[in-house]
Amino acid sequence: MPAATPDSVRSTPVLQTTASIHSMASIQTVDASQGGHTHFDESVLKKSQLSKKSRKRKSQATANLYGTRYDVVHAVVEQAGMQVSKEDDPKCYLIWSDSFVQNERIAELKSYQRINHFPGMGEICRKDCLARNISKMSRKRPEEFNFTPRTWIFPAEYCTFQTYIKELRKRKKQKTFIVKPANGAMGNGISLYRNGEKIPQNEHIIVQEYMDKPFLLDGYKFDLRVYVLVTSCDPLRVFLYQDGLVRMGTEKYHSPTDGNIDELCMHLTNYSVNKHNENFQKDEDVSKGSKRSIRYLNNFLTKNGYDVPLLWFNIQNLIMKTLIVAEPHMLHAYRMCRAGNHAGNESVCFEVLGFDIFLDKKLKPWVFEVNRSPSFGTDEKIDYDIKSGLLGDAIKLMNIRVSDKRKSISAERAEAERRLLGPTKRPEHHSSTSKDDRVDRQRKIAIDKRKEELKQYLNMIRMDRKREEYENRHMGGFRRIFPTENKSQQAQWTQLLDDAFQVFLSGRAPALQKDMSRAYSQYKEAEILDMIEQCEEDGVSLTAALAPRGPKRLSSMPTADVPQASGEETEDTGDEAMWEKNSPPTSPSFRRRQLSNGPPQRSRPTSSFAHRLSSETREHRSTSRPLSSNQLGKQSTGSHPVVQRTRSLTRPLSATKRIITNHSKETSNVKSEREEELTKRTLSALSDMRIKFPGKTDEEADTVLDAIEGNWKYHKPRIASYWLVKLDSIKRRKVIDIVRMNIRALLQRVWHLNDVDNLALYRIFCRVFNRLLWSHGQGLWNCFSTSQCSWETIFSKSTDVISPMEMSCCRRIVQLCRQCLLIVYQFAAETKNAVAPEPVKTRTYPGNEPPKYTTWNNGNGAIAQRMVRAGHPLGQAQQP
Repeated sequence: MPAATPDSVRSTPVLQTTASIHSMASIQTVDASQGGHTHFDESVLKKSQLSKKSRKRKSQATANLYGTRYDVVHAVVEQAGMQVSKEDDPKCYLIWSDSFVQNERIAELKSYQRINHFPGMGEICRKDCLARNISKMSRKRPEEFNFTPRTWIFPAEYCTFQTYIKELRKRKKQKTFIVKPANGAMGNGISLYRNGEKIPQNEHIIVQEYMDKPFLLDGYKFDLRVYVLVTSCDPLRVFLYQDGLVRMGTEKYHSPTDGNIDELCMHLTNYSVNKHNENFQKDEDVSKGSKRSIRYLNNFLTKNGYDVPLLWFNIQNLIMKTLIVAEPHMLHAYRMCRAGNHAGNESVCFEVLGFDIFLDKKLKPWVFEVNRSPSFGTDEKIDYDIKSGLLGDAIKLMNIRVSDKRKSISAERAEAERRLLGPTKRPEHHSSTSKDDRVDRQRKIAIDKRKEELKQYLNMIRMDRKREEYENRHMGGFRRIFPTENKSQQAQWTQLLDDAFQVFLSGRAPALQKDMSRAYSQYKEAEILDMIEQCEEDGVSLTAALAPRGPKRLSSMPTADVPQASGEETEDTGDEAMWEKNSPPTSPSFRRRQLSNGPPQRSRPTSSFAHRLSSETREHRSTSRPLSSNQLGKQSTGSHPVVQRTRSLTRPLSATKRIITNHSKETSNVKSEREEELTKRTLSALSDMRIKFPGKTDEEADTVLDAIEGNWKYHKPRIASYWLVKLDSIKRRKVIDIVRMNIRALLQRVWHLNDVDNLALYRIFCRVFNRLLWSHGQGLWNCFSTSQCSWETIFSKSTDVISPMEMSCCRRIVQLCRQCLLIVYQFAAETKNAVAPEPVKTRTYPGNEPPKYTTWNNGNGAIAQRMVRAGHPLGQAQQP
């Protein structure tokens, strides 16, 4: 019945096209009969219509379904508007296969193509690999990975299994074991044993303890076929379909005995085993028959008083833990196949997995196996309804677009041109440079590399945001379970991922672990932009420090050998100093006085100054030679007193240099003294600044701070949980901004500047604020420890020179931020302890944080309510 719909849809455009051809031909015939000379051949019209149809087909995405035998896949792909190719075309947009796909085929795919299998997924889809990997993780985290029955892999673990049998015999216990082929499917080769000694030794099988106390439905044993969609492994993205199949046995269940151990239709729930039984029932109603829906099961459990949200919360957990076991293998194999792709790019692979979940009598879920090619047969109506909806929503989530092919070709062409026509990187030789310059160059290379990594990470964050927006609009029957908005659960799974990489890769792929930790970190776009800006500032300072400084000055210059008395020389020295002091700006002596500063300081270098210095050095060399008679004559015609230049030039260059340098030092000292005075005033104002507690005086606020510091052992874990866990990055930034905004206003008042962004002192303060927000607020929290001052490292690793007074200002700012955090924490605690309204009874579902209830005093209720929701009170700095 469902397959007839696409054929009828396809027949309609053919009839319309034929009718349009005849109508156009008839119109042209009438025009010709009225005396015109225009005549259209009907074959030309047919060719034009065929060309239009071919262009329309070219504008459609194509699908290669030669690898699948399921009709529902063909029907869903056609309903999605894709054209099924008539041959095994490897360039189609979508490639679907029911069997394993070679890694070489995945490596040959273009970026716009999608294939329905991941490399490395066999590590959890083969029964022996699943047992081996779960066993490894259970040794690392035994309390987390205890959701599979105890399993032995034969023949490798035959001796261990026999030792276990002997221990059971000593304790006079008997258990039933189920034997499965290591790579079997559809229930083939499964058997049960009551005596473990009779299990064959040399076959490649797995042996599991039989779960003999299942949860029964109408007296029958059953399991769940839960469908999971993995859209990416770099980074991992997982979706859970909200419906599935309940597969039931066809014989009433009884505990295994020697008499019923061979009745597989009682102990096994596989559809391929039970469909041959005479008791198998087919029914269009999802609440009857041997195959039912998960929605029916949820309603049944709810009516009988079971906690359905808790059940699915546990099922979601074990699904994610199973995929966490596979993630290191998948990511490593995918990177090997798709070498050169950056993390966060669109994945060419996706996969629909079928998890077989067993429920024991306590409703605890267990994972029996994972199917990488679950059956999409539609023998019954319930199969078609569930599986067609599953496949349709999965194809929508893949977001396959025709324009992706053009974008992919353009990107490949641009990359090829960049490699062929771009500038080649040649090693730079700096043998004549100093050791400090070489260190600076190495640091600049490291900063540039860090900046490129941050830009890639920023691009990945923006792509993830767009991807999430699309997924939220087209999720259909799916629900995203990773990444999740539940921060505590996300942190737990991220830690398990880290453990999995350590267990399975054990340091062999540090780049993968680094990319993984960066992909799942909770940095926001604003934080990444701040990091990039900081790298650019450091890079500019290093670039200026490494700018060419011109030719090196000679230690002495040629002088005229003219004898002169010491007294005359002393008198001339005074005249020379007076002349250079009163010389106009355009005179050579004024320019020489500008040279007295010497080479630029390393703390504040600029490339333009270095260029000017090299030109002025050449001018100084030209004016240091003895003047000719013509030059002396021209110079003596000025309005200024005539000075015997030959006598001044016979002085050693070092003496002239001392005169010029002393005058320049006086000018620079005036400027530095003014800056030092303003910095001193800033420090004084910072010392008088206080953080205001809403509704309390300054003395009461100081009392609160002293009480917290006096009982620090009690408050420390609570403040850490509030700052590092409860507040997100936006709320943490708002707490720091309370101090930042008031510091900005203080600088505007003390320095008499409206715009302090270009002020060197304010830039230093901004670096401190950014460092305090470093690593999700860990920078500020480290300031509460007496042994760590992590924010000071930003100056120890920088080329900028920080004066002691500027460092004192920074320490005061850190102290204000600490006090602001303590006041925000105390305000939130007092508000929470106030009289709360009666909470409304609600049900919390898995993945959602439980609702929190707070109350506020009538004195300033509106303000307190708004700021408690934001995560901090309306704190402000009280300025003197």
